[in-house]
Amino acid sequence: MPKAKHVVVTGGGRGIGAATARQFKDQGFRVTLMARSRTEIESLADEIGAYAVRVDVGDPASVEAAFMAAGPVDVLVNNAAMVRSSLVTKTDVRVWEEHLKVNLTGAFLCSLKVLPGMISRESGRIINVSSVCGLKGYAYLAAYCASKHGLIGFTRALAAEVAGKGVTVNAVCPGYVDSTMMAQSIEYIGEKTGKDVEALRDLFTARSPQGRMLSEEEVAETIVFLASNAARGISGQTLAVDAGELVS
Repeated sequence: MPKAKHVVVTGGGRGIGAATARQFKDQGFRVTLMARSRTEIESLADEIGAYAVRVDVGDPASVEAAFMAAGPVDVLVNNAAMVRSSLVTKTDVRVWEEHLKVNLTGAFLCSLKVLPGMISRESGRIINVSSVCGLKGYAYLAAYCASKHGLIGFTRALAAEVAGKGVTVNAVCPGYVDSTMMAQSIEYIGEKTGKDVEALRDLFTARSPQGRMLSEEEVAETIVFLASNAARGISGQTLAVDAGELVS
């Protein structure tokens, strides 16, 4: 019986990361969940039979220790992310740097740890969870947009470097998703503006051409597809899962 492939999902304790981990487990993968706090991932790890590893994706030493503990990786899903909204003129440089560290440098550091093994085995998948904010500018989200645009650039450059080595690198760009991060963002906007949270939620929902927010499971299905044998010819691409927002 062939050994189960090993997938690492960063930011794996909730939202898109948790939905992705569940689907990989259902597909027979061995799953390692990574997050900044073990409490974020331990309950899900127990639920689905996964391995929980603490990591600060922006800290090289933490990433080194985490991937040493995880062992060889067949599929890496760089999903860990943060978002804070503010006017550019009111964005503190520390907040700007934190976005870049978590959303961009984190993917770089984690990818560095899995690439040698993938290249030596001539097999591997790296899937970066970007955003429609990586394809379009949005007011009040300059730091987030910059980090996610950078992640797409990194995806394309890395894909070019490993072409022909059996490794594919792609980015998934979700639109408005009914996720934990989205709920937190809406609450934050409500606190800053004094606007009703439900009204804000309706506003974001109305921006979707399909008149709905996407489910976390829909995005996870795209991620799992990119890890499949059927997607072996896809690399350096950005797949927008956005209900048609970018073409409306």
